[in-house]
Amino acid sequence: MNSIANQPVLARIRIYPVKAFGPVEVSQSRITSGGALEWDRAWALVDPDGRFINGKRFPAVHRLRFDFRLETLSARLSGGAWFSLRDGWAGVLPDLSRELGVAVQVRHDDTGGFPDDTDASGPTLVTDRSIREVSRWFAPLTEDDVRARFRANLEFAAPDPFWEDRLRGPFRCGDVAITAVNPCQRCIVPSRHPETGEDWPSFQKRFASHREASLPPWAHREQFNHFYRFAVNTRIGPDQAGKILRVGDPLLL
Repeated sequence: MNSIANQPVLARIRIYPVKAFGPVEVSQSRITSGGALEWDRAWALVDPDGRFINGKRFPAVHRLRFDFRLETLSARLSGGAWFSLRDGWAGVLPDLSRELGVAVQVRHDDTGGFPDDTDASGPTLVTDRSIREVSRWFAPLTEDDVRARFRANLEFAAPDPFWEDRLRGPFRCGDVAITAVNPCQRCIVPSRHPETGEDWPSFQKRFASHREASLPPWAHREQFNHFYRFAVNTRIGPDQAGKILRVGDPLLL
């Protein structure tokens, strides 16, 4: 692995303790034996059929807010009382069921969490310049608005928009070996306001048009069967368990 000129460095780490809900920003994160960031998507809400409750299927998710304290593994729902993520869900499941209109259950997995892509189950990766470019396409969205819509785990400070499109196969971030798998295929969720669920008409079509027009020369174009793709899916092997990603770590090719 070699360093490069203007090499990207890890600028943000965001953990999403409950799948489909909001993030916690941290300065470092340990890799689990399942190749996930510790506590990322470690809990998931499901319906009586065991299907995930997420923004794709339940727009009301956007109106609910969890706050988290990872140091105590506690949370609160929409400003209510704090409860233990380990064993305190009984008090909030009735509220969640009422808000979502379905009997809600909770699932927990400390090892690998509940990723959307079980083949590329590592953290998603993006760069700050890419976020800035997308916010320009969709003014008046701010960069934080774009972060909230696309929900990446790792954000690198990089010299060019879509620098991450050059990633394919193995690379390192600090001490952690990571494999870039493919540009992430997006769903309907980024087209909705993260807090209200209000839809932005033609968001996906407009995004794809801009993305195709600005695809950098270093992108692996064969990975783009369509252009509604943003950020990179990754995989981390079990041999990396226990290693730590830290803000400030360089990305090494």
